[in-house]
Amino acid sequence: MRHDLLVELEPVVAANLARHLDAAKEWMPHEYVPWGEGRDFVSEPWEPGQSRLSPVAQTAFEVNLLTEDNLPSYHFEIATRFGRDGAWGTWVHQWTAEEGRHAMCMRDYLLATRAVDPVQLERDRMGQMRTGYSAGAKTPVEVLAYVSFQELATRIAHRNTGRYTDEPVAERLLARVAADENLHMIFYRDLVRAALQISPDETAQAIAKEAMAFEMPGTGIRDFNRRAVRIAKAGIYDLRIHHDEVLYPLLRSWKFFDLEGLSAQAEQARQALADFLAELDAMAAAIEEKRERSLAAAR
Repeated sequence: MRHDLLVELEPVVAANLARHLDAAKEWMPHEYVPWGEGRDFVSEPWEPGQSRLSPVAQTAFEVNLLTEDNLPSYHFEIATRFGRDGAWGTWVHQWTAEEGRHAMCMRDYLLATRAVDPVQLERDRMGQMRTGYSAGAKTPVEVLAYVSFQELATRIAHRNTGRYTDEPVAERLLARVAADENLHMIFYRDLVRAALQISPDETAQAIAKEAMAFEMPGTGIRDFNRRAVRIAKAGIYDLRIHHDEVLYPLLRSWKFFDLEGLSAQAEQARQALADFLAELDAMAAAIEEKRERSLAAAR
């Protein structure tokens, strides 16, 4: 990686941070939790029938929460890549402070409404945080590309989970969390756009690499694959959504397939991503067709 890219991006970080602080509205997590529904778990132990969320809604809500729980690891990843000084450091701490609200109010909602087993939820939280999260040997520009995709994916996962709950309080809460994630995505998206202007070959390769290898940071959650399948079957987050609403919107925003003057290596990476997207689209179409056949048979 160009050793001076972070330095060259610093003015862009400062400008985008100022814009972010102007756009971000103060909100209080406790105002999104129905505290009046809370009851003592000692005198009245939790029972499965107490939840008004469907099993799939519970699964999606829990996965979203457990993903948010690993914030200490996420903070470490961006702090070690971007540093803790100057505009980069200010952003790292601002982002962490805003993200910290998410797990806080989501867990309070689930406990106050008795939506999930509190004992299992705590055991899963402990397991998830013991495992932690590691981005591996990513360069800073690869991290920027990854978090652009990840923040958008997380926004959609929260928003769709809220809608799927069919419960107004839960939907309002998750919509509020999703609004934070959207602002974070915009910040990172625009840094990637600036990086494409400063170092197009390196950034184009980073985008292609991260798009093709993308995994949500919650993959270490207990029974993640089984839960992810349930979430996908419900249409909360599946391959079609990932292809149409996460990868393509960002690639269009960056004008990724319109970039000119790339090196041979960057062109090769771009073609590899184009092939990957075509395969992903075909896989999504096959899954949709199978789902329609299943629904038709059920009807």
